[in-house]
Amino acid sequence: MPRRFSFALLLATAALSALPGCVHRRMTVASNPPGARVLLDGNEVGETPTSVDFTHFGTREVVLQKDGYDTLKTMQKVPAPWYQILPFEFFADNLLPYQLTNRHEFTYQLQPSSTIVPTQELLGRANSLRSEAHLNP
Repeated sequence: MPRRFSFALLLATAALSALPGCVHRRMTVASNPPGARVLLDGNEVGETPTSVDFTHFGTREVVLQKDGYDTLKTMQKVPAPWYQILPFEFFADNLLPYQLTNRHEFTYQLQPSSTIVPTQELLGRANSLRSEAHLNP
């Protein structure tokens, strides 16, 4: 009888390990106005709104850049849901008979640039750089 139980336990474990249970993690970064370049932990991932898959929860560095707006840099906490905390994490990642989807959405307000360079000053800088380039080929 113990042999049958061991075989049944082994068979059940094999069947459970073949199930597609896992957690799909995805975060969306949006901005107002849209169209800002997004750097996530130093890597460019697209323009807002954009969504990326991720593996680990925690704090992520988010940088948004858009012409005419101040660059926004923030440390964004991405909290883990209850089923991604030990000991539940093992079961959610390995033994569930279905896939869980965990989504996080973050929206940031961009501020218009506070430093606008007058056109004549900008043209003066350009001419100066052009002159330096001709002097130092």
